[in-house]
Amino acid sequence: MAAPQLTEAHRPTLDQALEAIRTRAYWSPHPEHPKAYGESAPADGLAAFEALRGSRFELDQPGTDGWTGKETSPYGIELGVEYPHPDVDVLLPAMRAGVPAWRAAGPEGRALVCLEILSRISARTHEFAHAVMHTSGQAFMMAFQAGGPHAQDRGLEAVAYAYAEQTRTPRSAVEWSKPQGKRDPLKLTKTYTASGRGIALLIGCNTFPTWNGYPGLFASLATGNPVLVKPHPRAVLPLALTVRVAREVLAEQGFDPNLVALAVERPGEGIAKTLATRPEIKIIDYTGSTAFGEWLEDNARQAQVYTEKAGVNTVVIDSTDDYKGMLANLAFSLSLYSGQMCTTPQNLLIPRDGIATDAGAKSYDEVVADVAAAVGGLLGDDARANALLGAVVNPDVKARVEAAAGLGEVALESRAVVNPEFPDAVVRTPVIVKLDGTKPDAEAAYMDECFGPVAFAVAVDSTSAALDLLRRTVREKGAMTVGAYTTSAEVESALEDACLDESAQLSLNLTGGVYVNQTAAFSDFHGSGGNPAANAALCDAAFVSNRFRVVEVRRQG
Repeated sequence: MAAPQLTEAHRPTLDQALEAIRTRAYWSPHPEHPKAYGESAPADGLAAFEALRGSRFELDQPGTDGWTGKETSPYGIELGVEYPHPDVDVLLPAMRAGVPAWRAAGPEGRALVCLEILSRISARTHEFAHAVMHTSGQAFMMAFQAGGPHAQDRGLEAVAYAYAEQTRTPRSAVEWSKPQGKRDPLKLTKTYTASGRGIALLIGCNTFPTWNGYPGLFASLATGNPVLVKPHPRAVLPLALTVRVAREVLAEQGFDPNLVALAVERPGEGIAKTLATRPEIKIIDYTGSTAFGEWLEDNARQAQVYTEKAGVNTVVIDSTDDYKGMLANLAFSLSLYSGQMCTTPQNLLIPRDGIATDAGAKSYDEVVADVAAAVGGLLGDDARANALLGAVVNPDVKARVEAAAGLGEVALESRAVVNPEFPDAVVRTPVIVKLDGTKPDAEAAYMDECFGPVAFAVAVDSTSAALDLLRRTVREKGAMTVGAYTTSAEVESALEDACLDESAQLSLNLTGGVYVNQTAAFSDFHGSGGNPAANAALCDAAFVSNRFRVVEVRRQG
């Protein structure tokens, strides 16, 4: 049962979340604007972040056998935080000790504790924003919104789905009676308990540690499972802060804080592989490379594995009645966070004979040149460029940008941008490369994910050829998003059919303030789980329902 104060504080929010996932209407309890958190919140958050630098991050969890960590920000500053390193043979058994009481709390009790954790995190959004910024390379406002309220929304969404799925079966005793004609009926008393599978392992990513981490963390915790958080070694701090808050709330509410624990690896240790195949691990959430995602799917056979891997996101450009709006929308989508989003478009499929627009017919070359000009104009001012691009998250991204120029004719060169506040930050604008979709050497480039600020303008023979290539790309490589521009009802229908057949999320004719690489919790699904880019969607019933089992007890009545 939930504590009365948690019921009073959070049951209305849970009810609103349940209504939101039913109606899919816009709703969020977490403010997006920094000023919404109080006048002193910006300074307090920065001070809290600065106080963490150069410190040991104490958690008082069992099995600590040393210290490790010390991330360096993509902006060039040393974080210098050390984290406890776990002896997993000690930590994993300790995590299981609190399961009986957590299970007995029931779906509502667990959900309200999770909402209290999210509420505490929300109150510290400014602190978390700096932690996300300096581990992911996101610009501050993006780190604030995506790493704060948007991530918290996704966590709450997962809790709502978890509660809904666990309460489909009544928990209270049921008097079961089967008539036997003239004889006395057969009677049983039955109870049904939602019981977690076991310890869940969250393997965090570098670019969106909270946004991609919170759905799995809260889905598992709300369904009765302890959660071991293994952050990406370059992005530990945001998830370490999350673990600390969760442990504090669990302890305050009378539960074992070891239901949530942290596992930070030593350099080159590869602890994720070790943990993933442990028999105690029954659930795994992972965001990252296809190679390791597929390794998890093939080798962690004892666990339910939820993966988000690489994909090749496509935009089909057939025609438009708002050419200027299309260009502006594409420019922003290609530029945001230096293209380091799993939802950023990579391949722009454009008929080589051109397209019809409200500004007249435009050739392939004109469309590409105009997209390049739109990106260049958007990022022409260095201050605005820094605010949109953030920093390159790791050297591999920088190398891909530099190599892309050798793949074809460059329509827009990438340029270095100086960040005066953080002069050691590596900041690069997008490169746009023209490719012929019929050439095998070009296909080798555009049919692989080139993660970072790289876009390919692929010339195709027709819109029909673009649709065929779209289908093949999603089927073979996967896609988190598909975008398209068309004024033709026939083409629109064909696009919908293609995305329905290949299970890809489609955005049509975006020309305003909504972008293909952004999704809203409670309404939009992130991924579909139906193509190679991901085997799960954030968030739907399937994402939570296999994290628990309903165990029945029958008693003679």
